[in-house]
Amino acid sequence: MNANEIRVFCPATIANVSCGFDVLGLALDAVGDEMVVRKTTQKGIRITKLTGQDLPTETLQNVAGVAGLALLAQSNYDGGFDIEIYKKIKAGSGIGSSAASSTGAVWAMNALLGNPFSPLELVKFAMEGERLASGVAHADNVAPALFGGFTLVRSYNPLDVIKINTPKELYATVIHPQIEVKTSDSRRILKTTISLEDGIKQWGNVGGLIAGLFTEDYDLIGRSLEDHIIEPIRSILIPGFDTVKQKALESGALGCGISGSGPSVFALSKGIETAKNVAKAMSDVYDKIGIDYDIHVSKVNTEGIKIL
Repeated sequence: MNANEIRVFCPATIANVSCGFDVLGLALDAVGDEMVVRKTTQKGIRITKLTGQDLPTETLQNVAGVAGLALLAQSNYDGGFDIEIYKKIKAGSGIGSSAASSTGAVWAMNALLGNPFSPLELVKFAMEGERLASGVAHADNVAPALFGGFTLVRSYNPLDVIKINTPKELYATVIHPQIEVKTSDSRRILKTTISLEDGIKQWGNVGGLIAGLFTEDYDLIGRSLEDHIIEPIRSILIPGFDTVKQKALESGALGCGISGSGPSVFALSKGIETAKNVAKAMSDVYDKIGIDYDIHVSKVNTEGIKIL
């Protein structure tokens, strides 16, 4: 590695994972952005190149720039950084496009500075990028990108992130219908209160999912991938959601739900062959509806961001 330059892979992520709104997430291995970050003597952060998406390169309007400035403000470094972003995760796709840019920037900067900040501190910096993107500094995408695997945000104040065991045979299938759902819009339609009955169901599923991941009990994981609070509202924004979910489950998926704020839909499966069968079933639904889509079959990325 050049002491003044680093190239990194920043994974896409699935947030919420059905029952864990704003607290659960996982990192993907098959899709992500690439970034090149360079130390400079010039103070501040500059986005010098951005390909793959029509996104702002002004530092204060770019999530990587904002997250990077948050780190710089807490560091002893007198210089700055130039950042090249090669976007491969579409903005508004629901698989952590803004989180990939935010985390990639702070992880690479930290590495070039000799790792003065902990992963938890990097989550805090990256959350500032999420605040710019969605209006809320949530951590359910940035935490798995930085820690790898599954993560639980146990608390936001104070911030407490726990890395969760990833069962070895667990695979994700993610289909992204080519429509855009902005996180800020999809948050606006959510209710601010829930019934006690729905809350009890939801936290029972969160506990069940965590237990299933640690014990590698795939049936328990499947039973716990239920969302009684967010999915019934957000699924209205996703064409064909109910059919996609039904076909995924019929094809052997353990569970299926909305990835992040949508419109991507994810399924978790035991084994890659099942995950591929689920991908075909999901694709068939959108082929019939006539909506273009991207689809990914991926192992869970237990490493998080990595040097290329």
